[in-house]
Amino acid sequence: MHSAFTKSIYIGTICSLGALASATAGATEPVSPAAQDSVMAAAPADDADADPETQIVVTGSAREQRRFEVSYAVNALSQDDVLKLAPKNYAELLGNVPGIHVEATGGEVQNITRVRGIPTDRGYLIFQQDGLPLYHEIDGFFFNSGEGMNRFDLMTERVEVVRGGPAPIYASNAAAIANNITVTGGEQARGRAQVTLGDTGLYRLDLMQAGKLAQNTYFAIGGFLRQHDGYRDNGFPNDKGGQIRANLKHNLDNGFVKLSATYVNDKNLFYLPIPVSDPRNPSVSLNPFIDYFTGTMNSPSLRGLNISYRNGNGQTETLSRDLANGRHMRFGNVGLEYQGDFGGYLVSAKLGLTTGKNSFDAFYSTTNPVAATPFANSYLAAANTAFGTSANPVTRIGYAIGGTNGASVYDPNTASGLVMSGQYRAIEARFHSTQADLSVTKAFETGFGNHDVKIGVYGSIYGTSAFLAYQDMLIEVAGKPRTLDLVAYNAAGQILGYVTDNGTLRAATTLTNGDSDGKVISLYANDTWEITPGLRLDAGIRKEWYELSGYTELTTGGINLGKPGTLADDATRGFTGQRVTNLLKPTATNWTVGLSYDFTPSFGAYGRVSNLQVPPGAGVTLNAVPNIVKTQARQYEAGVKADFGRSYIYLTGFYTDFDPFNASFVAFNPTTGRNDQVVPFVGQAVAKGIEIDGKFAPLDWFDLAASITVADPQYRNLENTAGADPSAVNGNQIIREPKLFGNVRPTFTFDMGDSRLEVQGRFDFVGERFVDLFNRTSLPAYQTFGANIALTTGDWRFQVVGDNLTNAKGLTEGNPRTDQLAGQDASAAIYGRPLFGRNFRLIISRSW
Repeated sequence: MHSAFTKSIYIGTICSLGALASATAGATEPVSPAAQDSVMAAAPADDADADPETQIVVTGSAREQRRFEVSYAVNALSQDDVLKLAPKNYAELLGNVPGIHVEATGGEVQNITRVRGIPTDRGYLIFQQDGLPLYHEIDGFFFNSGEGMNRFDLMTERVEVVRGGPAPIYASNAAAIANNITVTGGEQARGRAQVTLGDTGLYRLDLMQAGKLAQNTYFAIGGFLRQHDGYRDNGFPNDKGGQIRANLKHNLDNGFVKLSATYVNDKNLFYLPIPVSDPRNPSVSLNPFIDYFTGTMNSPSLRGLNISYRNGNGQTETLSRDLANGRHMRFGNVGLEYQGDFGGYLVSAKLGLTTGKNSFDAFYSTTNPVAATPFANSYLAAANTAFGTSANPVTRIGYAIGGTNGASVYDPNTASGLVMSGQYRAIEARFHSTQADLSVTKAFETGFGNHDVKIGVYGSIYGTSAFLAYQDMLIEVAGKPRTLDLVAYNAAGQILGYVTDNGTLRAATTLTNGDSDGKVISLYANDTWEITPGLRLDAGIRKEWYELSGYTELTTGGINLGKPGTLADDATRGFTGQRVTNLLKPTATNWTVGLSYDFTPSFGAYGRVSNLQVPPGAGVTLNAVPNIVKTQARQYEAGVKADFGRSYIYLTGFYTDFDPFNASFVAFNPTTGRNDQVVPFVGQAVAKGIEIDGKFAPLDWFDLAASITVADPQYRNLENTAGADPSAVNGNQIIREPKLFGNVRPTFTFDMGDSRLEVQGRFDFVGERFVDLFNRTSLPAYQTFGANIALTTGDWRFQVVGDNLTNAKGLTEGNPRTDQLAGQDASAAIYGRPLFGRNFRLIISRSW
């Protein structure tokens, strides 16, 4: 469809390529070092200890600036900073930034980040690589474009994280931006090799090499390979794969042109919540059956799973799935960037093309464990109707190990006395995303101050084709649980039939097949006005026009697949052969205004207000009846900043206001096995708080760094149309949001001639949270201790990292499929995703 909208994106892309072509002809005006070495030529990793006074940031700014000078909250984590922190995953890395609460317990990817109380699983935190996203939207279909697609390795020069501020101007849907700036080659060759070994079966190799290829031409290449058994015992490897990134940069008389490529092929297992206490008596731990620190519902019993459903032609199809495939992400990205200075007009053109696929296999928590005997008896009547006769009725329902045809009898009462169900989710998605950005920046003087104006256009064409099938399984309460069958017996103990089918409780409870496509064109402008030396007014606006289209194949329930001897296939879903198409054309208008004043070169203050509108994602068109929700968040912030050489402090107060805020959710229905219980809550959500980002270094051999957030996230003015009492929700703490979180990191450094020894401690803390709107069930506060010791001698570095040294207990997430309205029938959570237990890693690297 060649609409005017589509043509506008084509034109934007052509303009980007046109600017690149014209640039190769050269220009007579020389480019400044600042322009020449902008985003792509970041400071080398050995500048990690540079004072904040001299740290350069480029994200959220018209051009590069010192961190101290910008009028918004930004952190720059260099490669050496990250290597010292040695996070287990990207979410844990972001947990070192104030204002960002993370739940990093899902594994290496698919974790949770929340920014300044924003009550979504991503917090509108947009990831970029060198200033462009790899995929336009914040979430794809069961893959996220954040830490799901962006992996930290030695090809990452530094990570810049902007919270609030101008983020809505420099990226779509952004309340915050995490910009991964890649290594670029220079005149001097440099490289690094690193091996990481962990006591959880972790083996990882990182490599990077950068340098000069020819006159004015430079290269960088690197990546990682990794295999990991996992922090929890799945019975098979948790993570396997890696990524490679490379780029070529050629300097021109007035700028540069750069070609880059990324390829990722990585499998990652997803940890879901587990039961930790007996629902019949929450004071009784389930640790004897499923270990708190290593237990998981992932199991080899789910490696050969079949999912049957009815296709649109009325035929039965069967999928064969393997849980060990996990979340298998494969994608490639090619990027092209040009930057040039034309008589003071700094032209920047960026183009990125991404294509890939994601196969997703995960075993989700659904309802809490239940007493085994009453659960089995609840199927007696249905089994008797299906398999019994008046002369030979079904008299008892018993248990057997799944798939053994009843031969391996299982008695839950000899174990925990409990059984539980879980949902196997199988998803296949193919995706593509093309994004282009063209901007012009010009600094000029007026009779009343200096202006630095940036005007740009951004466009993207993106989409996903997706298929999913969910199936409910019956399992024992144990680590690496076996699937269970419910067996129907007569009075003589003979088997008359099965409620289940090889461990399947309900086959194909959910089906989706469809395609979604999105197009967006954005115009943005920002002006940084230096009214007098030290006094700056920063203002920007971004206007976006979307076109979202797609289709979904309709399904119906209650289909009997006709498999004899089982009830599991009696109420499956199937495709009807019909489809529904959708077309939406939302818009969004974002703006920001900030004022800052530097009283001295070492002390300043700023204030800012930003408005963010987030239209529905393209995936909404995969619904037969799209739920159209436009979220709006207004962010206010004010801060003071002080620099004392090696010591510094950034103190920021924030207030985030969602109005209107849609807190509606879909809950799991244990009767149907579907997420079809819609609970609508619409109103307002606010979060006010203070962020503390500081470092105190009174001595050359000692410093104390801290990242602390104190907040009050709460619901306000919610309304409910489903009979729930909103007055009992208003004023409550937002689900899974703590009022206090952060970490404190003391470091001792000892110089020993040509060697240096660093000893760093770490104290992390997270306050009480709640799993439900009514704040009935809490996730208790927790604290953990960690430490790492690093010896650098010559070009070698040896580091030992230990996490959760005291095996402190703490739960994240709860069980969101069912928690949000009813809680867990306990004052403290009995079901959740626990912290990982004590673990150690040895990291050996050599630089050259």
